[in-house]
Amino acid sequence: MNRLSALPWRREFNGWARSDGVTWIYIFKVLIAAFLTYWLALRLELPQPRTALITVFIVMQPQSGHVFAKSFYRILGTLAGSSMMVLFMALFAQNSELFLGCLSLWVGICSAGAARYRNFRAYGFVLAGYTAAMVGLPALAHPEGSFMAAVWRVLEISLGIVCSTAVSAAILPQSSSAAMRNALYQRFGVFAQFVSDGLRGVTERAAFEAGNVRFTVEAIGLEGLRSVTVFEDPHMRRRNGRLNRLNSEFMAMTTRFNALHQLLERLRGRDGSQVFTAIDLGLITLAELLDGFAGQALTDRDAARLVERLEAYKSSLPARVRSLRGALLQTGPDDADLLDFHTAYELLYRFVNDLHDYAQTHASLADHNHVREGWDEPFVSKTNWMTSVAAGLRGTVILSIMSVYWVATAWPSGATMILVSAATLGLSAMTPNPRRMSFQMACGTLLGAVCGFVETFFLFPFIDGFPLLCLLLAPVFVFGAFLASRPQWVGYGVGLLIFFCIGSVPDNLTVYNPYTFVNDYIAMVIGMLICAAAGAIILPPNSGWMWRRLEDDLRRQVVFAISAPLRGLGSRFESRTRDLLHQAYGLAAGKPQVQRHLLRWMFSVLEIGHAIIELRREQAVLPIHPSYAESQPWRQAIRVMGRSLIRLFIQPDRNNLARSLYAVDHAITLVRNTDEPFAPHFDTSALRRVQSYLHFIRTSLLDPQSPLAAYASQYSSQGLAHAS
Repeated sequence: MNRLSALPWRREFNGWARSDGVTWIYIFKVLIAAFLTYWLALRLELPQPRTALITVFIVMQPQSGHVFAKSFYRILGTLAGSSMMVLFMALFAQNSELFLGCLSLWVGICSAGAARYRNFRAYGFVLAGYTAAMVGLPALAHPEGSFMAAVWRVLEISLGIVCSTAVSAAILPQSSSAAMRNALYQRFGVFAQFVSDGLRGVTERAAFEAGNVRFTVEAIGLEGLRSVTVFEDPHMRRRNGRLNRLNSEFMAMTTRFNALHQLLERLRGRDGSQVFTAIDLGLITLAELLDGFAGQALTDRDAARLVERLEAYKSSLPARVRSLRGALLQTGPDDADLLDFHTAYELLYRFVNDLHDYAQTHASLADHNHVREGWDEPFVSKTNWMTSVAAGLRGTVILSIMSVYWVATAWPSGATMILVSAATLGLSAMTPNPRRMSFQMACGTLLGAVCGFVETFFLFPFIDGFPLLCLLLAPVFVFGAFLASRPQWVGYGVGLLIFFCIGSVPDNLTVYNPYTFVNDYIAMVIGMLICAAAGAIILPPNSGWMWRRLEDDLRRQVVFAISAPLRGLGSRFESRTRDLLHQAYGLAAGKPQVQRHLLRWMFSVLEIGHAIIELRREQAVLPIHPSYAESQPWRQAIRVMGRSLIRLFIQPDRNNLARSLYAVDHAITLVRNTDEPFAPHFDTSALRRVQSYLHFIRTSLLDPQSPLAAYASQYSSQGLAHAS
């Protein structure tokens, strides 16, 4: 009886341990790393122990691999910022106006880099700008000490990094490689359930869209984890090429299934469609095959079992297709129905092939060395250059204005205002909403000012010894780390932790000066509020202009699929398109209509772009025969179609859509009328495969769920009915 009553309690405890328990372990480790670093900095009599303490709060992450990666880029950023500051000081030590102007440009460049390079590489740019300001501004009064100031900052930051890394790796370590393996194993089970439901036609449109957003986020998240695990785990480092390949194959697999699902949905909308009945009979076997893996973690052994089942399915698929096609021909289908049948099974065959490749790569992770490790098609991110330019412009303008104000007023806390603004600009440039991040940091800093005033002037004078000092600092650190662990409150936590350290944590020689204390905190809050205002006024990235730019970038991915070199094109196209959608989704947070519109553009771009890439691959491996010559009318028609699609996706309108549809129809007709020397089956006939992809492009252009449907109102009702 007692054992049964304990089971619910254990389940609740395990659930808490996997969620909030991980957060409290992280907070506990932050406290240990912070106080260890602070004690060592005081014992070593470093000039600014708070700099080492701030490093701990910036570097610490729940997983050790993230700490290693963040530390690596922080060191690089610190060295770059210190070197640039020494150069500026050597050139403009006697002219503060030129020094501040160059510093503003440098911070603007670093802010642009932080917006351009995401994940932990962005921290290198943040630190490059922040370190130059942190070292250079105090050194303006004593230029002869600028080099030693840079050396001290590097030593203080290095101390914080060493302590953070040691604590993260030694005390209850949370491995990034373990998190990646878990995410990798769980992802396929979710996808298998998604495919099984889609093949049976039980997936709602909203669930289909939500599933694709989830897979996009997971693909980009796993790419971030993969780049982190190379710092942490030699076991995963030996499999880096296969992990990269898995992510690429998963994106290709989801795109292929999306294309198949969209075609099936169009056919389901046609009442009494004989062709859909014939196609549906061949899909049940695949759905039943995937049922055994749906909702379950795919281990290496399970992946090997999946490979065997897919090989058996692939070997029997051509005979099954010929049998179903023979039964369909007895019903007297028209040419459009036959095209739908061939296109559906061409997509299915390619999808099964992609599944097989993915399962083979997944199963190969069990081996220390494997031939599939040789993969040279990395994930390619795509950031709109206007986002980076806007972040850089905000940084340069804000620091220039503040520098002019400081020089004109000689405000003693003006240097603090510029220093804090440089840090705020860099940190907010990494987020989709700089205004919100800057405002949250200002609120966190204001809370830190209140806590710091109470502790500095009412508590610190009455304590003695390092343990009591830690006891007073711990509540602020715990609360700040807790806020920083919550994505919706991260700005408050960062503001409280970092700027409480700057304004309130005692140095080796503590000075109790209320005037300077209040002025410095006023300067910090004003600097952050000005950064927040700039984020709302100077080209805010979460406004309509940015969505339109990203939508344009999404559409131009079709141009990329048509014109880019074919080698490695599939992986580059997939990763760039999904990365653009991920950015757009973040910028359009809270605006579901905008997100849905951008998502549908992604579907259209992926479907048509992938079909174009397949067409290019088919043409690249055609046998030497007069039917496949470059001068053949059908190949010229495909080139004309490509140019018309470029015009359509650069400037979508009714006329360009009509031209593209005419070009696709013309290419289909020419391919159909061309004789070739091989049997007319989808596994032997190149022209049948070409015709299927052309037909799929046509149905995608006429898809009523596509954004292009708004321009198809004047097209023939017959064409629209066929597509729907």
